[in-house]
Amino acid sequence: MLNLQRMLRDRRSAGSIGDLVITVEHDPVFTIGRRGSRSNLLVTREALEQEGLRIFEIERGGDITYHGPGQLVVYPVIDLRDYGRDLHGYVERLEEAAIQTLATFGIGGRRMPGFPGVWVDRRKIASVGVHVRRWITLHGLALNVNVDPRYFAMIRPCGLSVEATSISGIVGEPVGLDAVAERFLTQAEFVFGWRLVPVDRDEMERGCDDGEA
Repeated sequence: MLNLQRMLRDRRSAGSIGDLVITVEHDPVFTIGRRGSRSNLLVTREALEQEGLRIFEIERGGDITYHGPGQLVVYPVIDLRDYGRDLHGYVERLEEAAIQTLATFGIGGRRMPGFPGVWVDRRKIASVGVHVRRWITLHGLALNVNVDPRYFAMIRPCGLSVEATSISGIVGEPVGLDAVAERFLTQAEFVFGWRLVPVDRDEMERGCDDGEA
């Protein structure tokens, strides 16, 4: 997925494709941003190997986080020159789309000044980490839908001593990832002014030159 993002970033930068928004559910993995530290990993290498977990150091901002089953991960590959060259505003729009998605489940998500992402009380439910090169975005947002909390207990999420939570944990019943993805994309269309058109991975890899997000 990382190689696909980078390939699409280069194509977007060259103008051969339009904006894209990728949604994905990862296999269990930890990623560490460019300012992160392995000191926020709280388990041994042997424990990681037993769980089949891998660690990737990547170019996004932020510290360590977890991606895995039951988590909606959203990777916009867009040209911020079309959005006022405003990185802070871009992050806020991602957060707002998540907050509005949570609201459809009766959950009051909020921002916490100085700490990117979305919070419910003092528990983190969505993380944001982005990278921009020549105004083209990579990485994005991860929203916890029905995530196994033991994985978050293996790290200090984003380098913080905080508890992670999820939609299903708050509403008290299983929530389908596809339903959350649909609601998130609907909110993102409104927040960003997008008109989203479904595209499969093969089409993305061929170029998907339709000019739409």
